[in-house]
Order: sequence, then C-alpha cells, then structure tokens
Amino acid sequence: MISIHVQILLIILFWNSDCQIIPRIEECGLSCSQGINCKSKPSSSIFNSFCHDAPASLSSMVLKSMKISTVMKCIQGSPCSLYLNIKGTLSLDENIRGLEICSLSLDTQQCQCTNVRFARKKSKMLNGKKVQVQFNCIEVNVAQHIYVTMKTVPNYCEVKLSQEYYVEDCRNSDVGKYIPACSAGEIDYNVDRARKIISVNVSNFLQDQDYYIRLCHKWFTCEDAGAFAVIKGKESLKSVSLKYSQLLPCLCIEGWLAVPDARRIQLCPFENDTEALWDNIVYNPATQTLAWEPACPMLVMVNLCRLMKSNDHCEDIQNTSKNSSEKQVKYSRVDTHPRLCMKFTTKKGSWVRCPFARGEFPGWKMRTAAAAEEIQVFFTSQTKAQFSVLVCKGTQLALCESVGIRHSVSVGDSVSIATSQEMCGSTICIQGWRTDVDYSVPLQICDIHCGFHGQTYGDGNPAKAMTHRYSSNVQFKTSLRVDGVINPENTSLTSLKNRSNV
Repeated sequence: MISIHVQILLIILFWNSDCQIIPRIEECGLSCSQGINCKSKPSSSIFNSFCHDAPASLSSMVLKSMKISTVMKCIQGSPCSLYLNIKGTLSLDENIRGLEICSLSLDTQQCQCTNVRFARKKSKMLNGKKVQVQFNCIEVNVAQHIYVTMKTVPNYCEVKLSQEYYVEDCRNSDVGKYIPACSAGEIDYNVDRARKIISVNVSNFLQDQDYYIRLCHKWFTCEDAGAFAVIKGKESLKSVSLKYSQLLPCLCIEGWLAVPDARRIQLCPFENDTEALWDNIVYNPATQTLAWEPACPMLVMVNLCRLMKSNDHCEDIQNTSKNSSEKQVKYSRVDTHPRLCMKFTTKKGSWVRCPFARGEFPGWKMRTAAAAEEIQVFFTSQTKAQFSVLVCKGTQLALCESVGIRHSVSVGDSVSIATSQEMCGSTICIQGWRTDVDYSVPLQICDIHCGFHGQTYGDGNPAKAMTHRYSSNVQFKTSLRVDGVINPENTSLTSLKNRSNV
C-alpha cells in the first residue's frame, strides 16, 4: 500500500509535468532589482567568448542562483508564443560592467545571446549589493532542449552559471491548448478499396508548416505500415494518397506537424475489418507446426476444430484453446486433414479457416468393408502414419463413448472387428484417428449395416461386402453406399491430443 505522503508527491509531480499553468506576460523585457537601470541589446557572443583571469578581489560566487522557467505571451488576434524566463543573482562589483545571457538550442545548434549593461554610477554606489536580473525575451519552441549560460562582462574564467532546460511539450495542457504547433489538425479520408488507396485531407493546422501523414499499425505504439507523406505548408493542396496492403482493425491514419515532439492525431476507422486477420496461417511441413500470427493486437480465443459436413459447423477439439496474448499461436505435430480447421472467436463473433481444405498437403482415408460376422477397417495415406480404431456409441455430436477395445493399425494394414447384432444400429460408430501426431481429426462411420453369415442374394452368392470410403478431398463427399442407396454420414468429434485410450 502506497503511503498518503507518496501519493501526494506523485500527484504533485503529475500536476507539475502535465497540468502546470504557464505564466502569462504581456510584453517580454529586462528588469533589475535595487532600482538599478539596466539595458539589454543582442550580442554575437564572439567578443565575450574568451575568458580572462578574475582579479584577486573578485569572488567566484559573484554569480549564483540562476533559475529558468517558461512564460507565454498571447496577443489578441495572434497566436500565443513561448519564451524563456531567466533569473539570476549578481553581486555588484566595480570590475563587472554587465552580464551576458545566452541560450543554445541543442536540437538545432542555434544560439541567441543578450548583453545586459548596468548604469555605472548607480552600480558603483551599490558595490557589493546583490541585484536580481530577469530576462524573458528569448523565444523558444515546444519541447525544445536548451542550454543556458550566464557570464560576466568582461568574461572572467570560472565565474559562470550554466543549466540545461527542457521546454514543456504538447502534453502540458496549457501548451497543448494555446500553442499552434500543438494543433494536430483535422483529418478526413476516402477509401478506394479496388485500388487499395486511402486519400487523406488535412485542415485546421498552421498553414506555413509542413505536415506529416502516414499509415501505421497500432500496437503499444503505432508501427509504420509504409512510407509517410509530406504536405508542404506552402502548397495550397492539403491532401495526399497512401497505398495499403490490407485493411486491418489496427490500421490507422496518423498526422502531425513537422515540429519536434508535435502532438499527433490518429484516426483508426477500420475496426470492423477483421476478415484479413484470420488468413495469416502458416504450416511448416518439416516440423508439422501450424501457426497463426496476428497482424493486429486482438483479444482472440483460438481453437482447433473439426468441420462438420452436415451443417458446416466447426466443432471444437478439446484442449486446444489458446489466447492471442502473445504475437503467435502455435500447434505442434498437426494432422493435415482437410477438415482440421482453426476457429477464431472475439466478442464480435467467430471465424473459421481451414488451411488444408485445398488438398495441398497429404491427407488420409479410412475404409470399412463388412463381411460375414466382421468389419474390416483399413487406412490409406501418402505418408507413413499410425492410427487407432475403436467401436463407440455416439451419444452426442461431439462425444463417442467406447464400447470395445482400441486397435492400432498402420498404413497399408487392416484390422478386423467382430460384429454383433447390437453393433448394427444407428448409434454405433467405428472411429479412427491418427496417433503419430498431437492434434488429429477423428473420423466416424455410423449407421453400420452389417452382412451376416448365411445371408445370400438371389444368385446364391454370399452377401456382398459393404464398403465405406472417407475421402479427404475438398468437397468432403463422403457417403455410405449399401446396395445402391446413399446415406449421409453421421459424424461426431472426440478430443485426440496425446490420446492413449478411449
């Protein structure tokens, strides 16, 4: 728990940094205390740049306590401007004729100097007295980094004050409100989706200043999504055209004045354009890794799922849920079956992508052949693979409860399953899946019509074997053919991640 004293200190620091009101001045100028008449004039700093040894009677503490702040001058009908307010204390001495105050911009290396002179008669009368000098006529820009020096005239070595100073930036509420350089302008846009071009118009900004426009992808910061364009302040046309590759929810238009630390305006109008997000799926055949990398920061739940032929619904595969808190979602050792898909769920809905549906990667097939008192199950695949087979009872769409022993089989081999009258019904299925991967789509053959010993057709031959073929092509046209009648397959889903038994 933070103590009340620390909380108060944090509030004070926050107030000073962002909420501090900049003092106003009506005119800039020079003032000196003790009633001393002092005058200022611009100086080149060259003539006072070389120092001399100070007289023995002159203390090195003759100059002290220089303080710097920012003031603002606002004239009706004109924009406001910022100035340095420099205060210093000098002990008057007969060897000192005045002061030189200089400011060096560490951003542009531009230097401004002012020479301050005291009336000699008055200063001699007050010899040894302390006089405070205040000068506030050095104009500065927003967020400028300044190096200020105060030296005696003549310039005595080691009798000098210096200080670095940062001018408030546009985050300061007073500066951001009244200084034109902090005006981010207003942005209007038009989208040509056919040509993939966004036309941007900018208004209400300083007309003599250049203005930057860019497209960016908004993560923690806005990352470049192409080159930025410049609207020249002297040009009458205040519009640019920017090309984009994809409309994404995080694609933003960002604009700012061409001044240091200018306030930026962002417009992110494509928050509902999520379709392109789900296409960034990559499969690596060497590692059997399926990965999705979001192009935008999104709160997404990702699942592997099995596309159902009957209603185009994609049933989640258990234990595959992952969120997109990281920049990449990965699944290792994935089956390349055409019906294995990825499902993306946000608060706005769900989207399904099936990366293997085009048949570009080797799939596999399961067949059954029913003969007298047994069903033969065998698999075909273009690559080496291991499978498991069991008889199960399909109680729900996504569940199939085991009612028998699990059998293992390799590509090219087959397994025979003894049949019984109870198996030949609508709720009993034969299920097969790959066991040499971590994520596989299970296939079920249900509505089993069995042929029993002794049953014959009219030609006296034994009952013809029923054959069921599960094809892994893109149309997924799988059917059960018995004596010329085609019945749709009844399918269900079971989780198969690292499955050892059913």
